[in-house]
Amino acid sequence: MAPRQPPRFVVRTHDAARERRMKLLLGAGWAASVAAAAALAWAFSAGPSGLARAPAGHATQLRAENDELRQQVANLQRAGQVADVATKELKRNLSERDEEISGLRTDLAFYARLVGGGGQRDGLKIQAARVSTVPGTPNAWNLVVTLTQNARRGDLVKGSVKVAVEGIEGDKVATLEGAALGQSDTSKGVPFAFKYFQQVQGSFTVPAGFKPTRLRVVAGADGGDSATSTVAWADAARTDEVANVQQQP
Repeated sequence: MAPRQPPRFVVRTHDAARERRMKLLLGAGWAASVAAAAALAWAFSAGPSGLARAPAGHATQLRAENDELRQQVANLQRAGQVADVATKELKRNLSERDEEISGLRTDLAFYARLVGGGGQRDGLKIQAARVSTVPGTPNAWNLVVTLTQNARRGDLVKGSVKVAVEGIEGDKVATLEGAALGQSDTSKGVPFAFKYFQQVQGSFTVPAGFKPTRLRVVAGADGGDSATSTVAWADAARTDEVANVQQQP
């Protein structure tokens, strides 16, 4: 007997419940894959911080450290401001000390000249000559001349001080003295009498448009002793305490 061939078609009964389970499993798997893909995309878009979130305690510590750093920066800024103010105050104090030292040096030179530190018996000298404007009076000037003689000498010296102003009038060089400075023709100058030193004061006027360039002062003592000095006008009009006398031979 020839062998029987297996049937080409198999008839099976339809299982509807099994088919529904397969569809549910396939749907759940697809949903899970979509969720996983979305989570990975969010993690990569958030960067390293998104892949590994710090614990809540660590975040609090970071905020505290950040606040502390901000406070340190604010403290440093305030310290810088205080340092700037202190530096400006120090510079101002140093400037004042420089002016004070300059004045003391001038005083030292004056008293050294007065007491004759070198032991010399010098005669009449013009220590300083200054001018200042007369308030409310155009072209009028006050004059202060400081005269000295060596204290070792100790003799009373008398005489008078005369002044002349050199400058430019129009386009010419001119020298004004006497009546040209508002003084009388018979004026013998400003008198002085002292043993050690004296400040002689006077005043004069210059014509409108006259530009002074130099001040010349002559102190003549009775008996022939005299002293002459010329001072640049800018130096004579200065308000600091620097001596401004240049002795003429």
